[in-house]
Amino acid sequence: MERFRRSAGLELGRPLPDSAALHEWSVAEPAAFWRLLAAEVLPRVPCSGPVLVPGPPGVSGSGIAGCRWFPDVRLNVAEQILGGAAGDSVLLVSVDELGGRREVTHDEAAELVRRCAAALRTSGVGPGDVVAAWMPNVTETFVVMLAAASIGAVFTSTSPDFGVDGVLDRFGQVRPRVLVAADGYHYGGRAFDRRVELAQVAGALPGTTTVVVGFLGDGVAGDPAVPAGPVAGTVPYGAWLDDAPDDPLRFEQLPFDHPWYVLYSSGTTGVPKCIVHRTGGVLLQHAKEHQLHLDLRPGDRACYFTTCGWMMWNWLVSVPASGVAAVLFEGNPFHPGPEALWELAERERLEFLGVSAKYLDAVRSSGLRPAESADLSRLRTLASTGSPLSPEGFEWVADAVAPATGGDGLHLASISGGTDLCGCFAAGDPTRPVWAGEIQAPALGMAVEVWTPEGAPAAVGERGELVCTAAFPSTPLRFWGDEDPDAPGIVPGPRYRAAYFDAFRDVWTHGDFAARTSHGGIVIHGRSDTTLNPGGVRIGTAEIYRQVERVDRVLESLVFGQEVGDDVRIVLLVRLADGAQLDDDLVAEIRQRVRTGCTPRHVPAVVVQVDDLPRTRSNKLAELAVSDRVNGRAVRNTGALANPEALDHVAERVPVP
Repeated sequence: MERFRRSAGLELGRPLPDSAALHEWSVAEPAAFWRLLAAEVLPRVPCSGPVLVPGPPGVSGSGIAGCRWFPDVRLNVAEQILGGAAGDSVLLVSVDELGGRREVTHDEAAELVRRCAAALRTSGVGPGDVVAAWMPNVTETFVVMLAAASIGAVFTSTSPDFGVDGVLDRFGQVRPRVLVAADGYHYGGRAFDRRVELAQVAGALPGTTTVVVGFLGDGVAGDPAVPAGPVAGTVPYGAWLDDAPDDPLRFEQLPFDHPWYVLYSSGTTGVPKCIVHRTGGVLLQHAKEHQLHLDLRPGDRACYFTTCGWMMWNWLVSVPASGVAAVLFEGNPFHPGPEALWELAERERLEFLGVSAKYLDAVRSSGLRPAESADLSRLRTLASTGSPLSPEGFEWVADAVAPATGGDGLHLASISGGTDLCGCFAAGDPTRPVWAGEIQAPALGMAVEVWTPEGAPAAVGERGELVCTAAFPSTPLRFWGDEDPDAPGIVPGPRYRAAYFDAFRDVWTHGDFAARTSHGGIVIHGRSDTTLNPGGVRIGTAEIYRQVERVDRVLESLVFGQEVGDDVRIVLLVRLADGAQLDDDLVAEIRQRVRTGCTPRHVPAVVVQVDDLPRTRSNKLAELAVSDRVNGRAVRNTGALANPEALDHVAERVPVP
């Protein structure tokens, strides 16, 4: 951060005294900032031409969403990631809860990517085609992503614990040409066979011509009810690579805004939204956050505990572009005990470790003091995201983790952003003090503000909507299948604009309650929309509804998040058929249906029978009103409710945690 601040001062011809002044300049002069940033953090990408070309006027949201970035630049993100350091240095370390470990150098990774890219091309993959991975967080997933990117294909992934419906809700929309999947995975010391589910997915994906299966773990197979051997119609990963021609590795040079990833929203209506992210914009944002906000340096090793279904995986696998080795961990971070990740930090000599706020709370509750059980002397930065980290969490890290770290001490960086931008709106700052309960600062180049419902800046300490008032390069290109009827192919369509720009015209509304602090920081108070966030994992209500609707005795349901201390639990309200009563068997049936069709994270903690559900005058269920009422907030827009008395009925039935 300090080096970049000095560079910016030289660019301006006047010094910038601190990082707050640097941020002020970054949003006041965006073209100068983003050009200088690209030169500093992506030195192998020539960015001398125009920075930003505005979108066409007259379309809502076009001021931010319809623009193009660095239109003269062509690059390949796989080439940038593979070329971030010398060929014999370590690019990737992959470890798992069973003790397995694999180390891959840049040269070895390039050879793996070469073979995989040749196999993808043989399978008919070209620029713009989709390659999907239903995979654990292992080397092969990383290789497939880079191979797809080298061709210019669009990569998308989710984790193997997702049920068949959850996978099809995602991949079924983008219609991958190739699916790479695992036959199973391990978690918490248990083996999970996924061959039956894989057969169902493979048979239901339209347009998928090749299904490649990695046989990942001894002990995954063995269920006598499951036929032995591979899934019919699939190709083993090794054979798929072996059958490909011995073609050289080549990198398609593509526009800065060429699509790289499809990530999936926590959809609250219908299936999850498929968010198409640009290559150069995401890579630039990640390099900024890695190098400036989190102080990652060439030669470091970085691990973020994540699955391939969370955008932090996409964030982690960009670190080699900054000369940093990515350390992948697959499995349960509490297996065999809460010390697992801290021992990983010791063994792999991590300078950076990233986790969720709820993970830190869980370790604190376990009584473990990592400073007393692991050598963390190389650890320089500990990052936390997924949900707000409580002041007690900050204090516990200072007391139970930081004393074991060396150098100038531990930088605890709480960060916040999301899938929608594949990056951060608010982030750490290694040059500023850390205040308990606060994110240190808005991210550089991000015109982040907190607004009242009327669209005015909120006072310091006042809760409001987190918004961004200016364009940024990782703004999604579009939603998959969402066309603008007035400007098809030029700007994102109506679903995209409704998601981010309905509240305030031409201003990105992120869906978080936030407040500014007197220190220049930001406090995130949770979601302001109907997205659930139990344990720091964002979950869409629509996926839960889809499963509950299949239970015969349930007429309709409403799901919301109930605040429990610093966490949220999922509460499901059900209205049953006449004469039906909610009993243990029905609750178990509902939970099993949700667990199988979605994931264990989607399972409601509380199921409550009600006689009526609040709804609007247009007969839409009022999730926000229920959430506000049960959580003790002022109910927004009660005049829109057709049956406001149902709010009191619901509040009386929901148990106090």
